[in-house]
Amino acid sequence: MDLDALCVNTIRMLSAECVEKAESGHPGMPMGAAPMAYVLWTRFLKHNPANPAWHDRDRFVLSAGHGSMLLYSLLHLTGYDLPLSELKNFRQWGSKTPGHPEYGLTPGVETTTGPLGQGLANGVGMALAERILAARFNRPGHEIVNHFTYAIVSDGDLMEGISHETASLAGHLGLGKIIYLYDDNRITIEGSTDLTYSENRLARFTAYGWHVQQVTDGNALIAIENALISAQRETKRPSLISVRTTIGYGSPNKGGMASAHGEPLGAEEIRLTKKNLGWPSEPNFFIPEEALTNFRKALDKGRQSETQWNDLFQSYEKAYPDLAEEWRAWMEGELPDGWQADLPLFAPDLKGEATRNASGKVLNAIAGRVKNLVGGSADLAPSNKTLIKGGGDFQVNHHDKRNLRFGVREHAMGAVLNGMALHGGFIPYGGTFLVFSDYMRPAIRLASLMGLKIIYLFTHDSIGLGEDGPTHQPVEHLAALRAIPNLIVLRPCDASETVAAWRFALENKSGPVALSLTRQTLPVLDRSRLAPAEGLYQGAYILSEPTAGDPNVILIATGSEVHLALEAANKLEEKGLRPRVISMPSWELFDIQPKEYRSRVLPSHIHARVAVEAGVAQGWHRYVGERGEVISIDRFGASAPYKVLYERFALTGENIAKRALNLINRI
Repeated sequence: MDLDALCVNTIRMLSAECVEKAESGHPGMPMGAAPMAYVLWTRFLKHNPANPAWHDRDRFVLSAGHGSMLLYSLLHLTGYDLPLSELKNFRQWGSKTPGHPEYGLTPGVETTTGPLGQGLANGVGMALAERILAARFNRPGHEIVNHFTYAIVSDGDLMEGISHETASLAGHLGLGKIIYLYDDNRITIEGSTDLTYSENRLARFTAYGWHVQQVTDGNALIAIENALISAQRETKRPSLISVRTTIGYGSPNKGGMASAHGEPLGAEEIRLTKKNLGWPSEPNFFIPEEALTNFRKALDKGRQSETQWNDLFQSYEKAYPDLAEEWRAWMEGELPDGWQADLPLFAPDLKGEATRNASGKVLNAIAGRVKNLVGGSADLAPSNKTLIKGGGDFQVNHHDKRNLRFGVREHAMGAVLNGMALHGGFIPYGGTFLVFSDYMRPAIRLASLMGLKIIYLFTHDSIGLGEDGPTHQPVEHLAALRAIPNLIVLRPCDASETVAAWRFALENKSGPVALSLTRQTLPVLDRSRLAPAEGLYQGAYILSEPTAGDPNVILIATGSEVHLALEAANKLEEKGLRPRVISMPSWELFDIQPKEYRSRVLPSHIHARVAVEAGVAQGWHRYVGERGEVISIDRFGASAPYKVLYERFALTGENIAKRALNLINRI
């Protein structure tokens, strides 16, 4: 057996045996895709196993995350800090080899994949980030940003709708540093892809503006190598290389079968596969010394590549010291000194300002100083107020611009933002109507799982958007977003809280932040007689207290309902009651405050509590208690001017006061 065949079969058998030991997993994909992965990782991929975070490494995404053992095998074999014991512990509690690759857990894993199509789209975000950084920092003779984004994608990835959106965007933008290997094994869990999938995939990508090649034999290493060389030379278009493979290759009874996709081969079939491939029957998890030596060349090669880059950067630093300092700050996620200096101050104003408008002003104030704040909207920039004035539009041959035009592609936008954040160097943001956050939910969930620093600007956040009606009026969406662990949802009550929300979002490092913003104008509250807006950092704070005595009723509200709660408080005081008004822009931030603070804001002895929000009541009873009331909208909205809707849905100061009075009488 020659060395190449030995190395390819090492990947195959190591992957299959680890799946077998775990008694669950997907052996077929690693066995079929091993040749293309071997060629890519040993002959093309620029990486340093000793330093997986080296900035100018090529990015590799296993979008077909169910084939995770392929990636784990490659990481171990090429010398990453992933010992064989971890591979043997595949899919077990506490291991670094979970069922699907997880960013931040396993060295060398660039993104969390598994939900199909997401990794493919993340790669587009990584390549987009590479192009913007190259345009900003590269200088003649000093190309400190110059790397590719590679991925292995599957039939399932290409079936998912997100792949259509993202491939279209990548082709339009001419992202030539993208090279995707398509594992064309034509098998999914249910059987042959002929059951569901008959379009010409290559013609589809050609129509998107991609450079498309086909390798008809998945074991033809030279053909795969030549295709990759051709793809690297194509600088104007992203590349897709279709490689016709056999799932479970080498397995005499399950090769090419759907049964090889999502279940272990079985002990007997493992024995037969070893015999078929000319592999020793013992020991298990055998790694031939010659193969390991060949794979481990990646350590010296990677060290040399990074050393060359370090030398280049030293030269760059001498020639362009200011740019070098800015590069370091961007890549390390540092905010520049004085980044808050231009934040607007909003004077009290009863006529008010929509929080989406306030957000747009804050965005531009920050963008003037935080140059790596980059983003856009899913074709709603004028409504979302997401344009950076003077930032220009990122387009083909205009890579030094800051406004990203995602088009009507919310799925793609969410995952591309993830890819940009994963690449490093940026604070990405994206906007759409809150109701369309549903289209982004898988990407938002993954951003939260990975702890990525991303800012979502969700405008038109309630029935307050008015005449567009129930199809566009979110009622359940705040509850849905709050259900995602590690996502901070902020619903500011006025322009001043919007400033504080942006400040928090820029400073937060634990994960993504979603701002929920109004279309309709809201009064800018007079903070001289109310608590400062910085209370937002605690998630909930005492906005106003009764003019005399301790409170005996608490009104809790978020966003556009806070000024209604203040109106209700005035009415209650006129009737001799002592209301406290709580602004609660973030459940998540409030819940992590010390118990003493939470008890001070919501004293346990005050049972008369009313929560008000223009959305479903789900979750609010944790704050009002068994005796409290929630004034909510637990049905879909309607088409009418927003003031009419607020009246019809009884979201008024008068009704809030009436409900509070009735509650006090009952208690």
